[in-house]
Amino acid sequence: MNWTDERVELLKKLWAEGLSASQIAAELGNVTRNAVIGKVHRLGLSGRAKTVTSAAPRPRKPRPATVQPARPRPMVHGNTALAPAYAPVPEPEPEDLPDPVANVIPMAERCTILDLTEFTCRWPVGDPGKPDFFYCGSRTKTGLPYCAYHARIAYQPVHDRRRDRRAVRI
Repeated sequence: MNWTDERVELLKKLWAEGLSASQIAAELGNVTRNAVIGKVHRLGLSGRAKTVTSAAPRPRKPRPATVQPARPRPMVHGNTALAPAYAPVPEPEPEDLPDPVANVIPMAERCTILDLTEFTCRWPVGDPGKPDFFYCGSRTKTGLPYCAYHARIAYQPVHDRRRDRRAVRI
């Protein structure tokens, strides 16, 4: 199917009048709804005119005495119109985070990837792309790849993980 200038002009006119893509496809004939949507997108046509469903005004509901907080208006046009809105994940409280100064790694214990053994802590420190990157290198806890300090950061008790997961689901 070729889009002639006449068909494109008719498409623009019908789109501006507020017809749906299915209605426009039926009006044009020999074209699918998806083809109409694709052409509208390629032409960069903006939102359509709103169609009036009823001439009579709707009765208003009485407002409650309490003031409701304003909700942001949902986006009705564009590629994110139907995207779900997620609540922001709260950042952990500062007391929950380990104190970075509390575990200063001595220069003698720091090691590179070539120096790692099963008994050295494999906790990476810094940016791997920078020359000052190193691994902790302290003595590991039995059966773990990290020292006691870094194991507390890496592994959370099960009940803490469940609590955090419930906090995220809003």
